[in-house]
Amino acid sequence: MLTAATLLSACGFQLRGTAQLPFNSIYVQAPPTSQLATQVRRAVQAGSSTRLTDAPEQAEVILQIVSEAQEKQILSLSGGGRVSEFLLRYRVLFRLTDSKNREHIPASEIVLQRDFSFSDDQALAKEAEEALLYRDMRSDAVRQLVRRLQSANLKS
Repeated sequence: MLTAATLLSACGFQLRGTAQLPFNSIYVQAPPTSQLATQVRRAVQAGSSTRLTDAPEQAEVILQIVSEAQEKQILSLSGGGRVSEFLLRYRVLFRLTDSKNREHIPASEIVLQRDFSFSDDQALAKEAEEALLYRDMRSDAVRQLVRRLQSANLKS
């Protein structure tokens, strides 16, 4: 056990820890049904010392989730003309401003995509797999968004 711990510490491994966001408080502006916004709030609350506010006037910065979209495109067809593969795409458009409407992160987009094989014989299972892939892409988008917030350059 001691040898394993020594080897891990010698290679530079360390736990990720909390996110060091360059602001003290944030307001997340998004539609009330946005699952992405809910996950962003959880990530900020659990992974940083930044405080979430209930009103934009109380926050140092405002994260605006401008839009989020799920897209599904046919990628390939079988010899019989049936769909055999889809391309799933998840897009998030966001920006970070302050209470004086100065932009700290201009309108930016996160785009994630996954290939998804499809079979008519397993339609229900493939539907569940598609939902799981979208949920996974949303989680990836939250992690990318938090990393971008960490690197935000707050202008005076």
